[in-house]
Amino acid sequence: MSGFTIKHDDELERDYGKWVLVRRSLGLASFGMNAVELPPGDSIPEHDETGRDHEEVFIVLEGSPTLVVDGADHPLRAGSFARLDPEPQRTVRNDGDSVARVLIVSAPVTSGYEPLGWA
Repeated sequence: MSGFTIKHDDELERDYGKWVLVRRSLGLASFGMNAVELPPGDSIPEHDETGRDHEEVFIVLEGSPTLVVDGADHPLRAGSFARLDPEPQRTVRNDGDSVARVLIVSAPVTSGYEPLGWA
């Protein structure tokens, strides 16, 4: 069959020990989506998305990581959603005692997305 892809978490490609390559595993072409599994004391590289003009959404699947935006800490917990414009510097840090799993979704601000009227 074609036109869709289904993968379980244990079937997703992984890289660099902590990255779950969701976009590549599913064959996504119109937006980015990857997960990161941060052990206690770990973080992702601080960065901005101005070069790619990407808006990012961080969705906490598990744990209680801290989103750091332009140097300010924003504690999160499972079920939290955070959206960032391309410009702010950002990182995710795990100060907790267990693994934090965060799904990161991104696309260019100029992607042409048109929201549904009801959503």
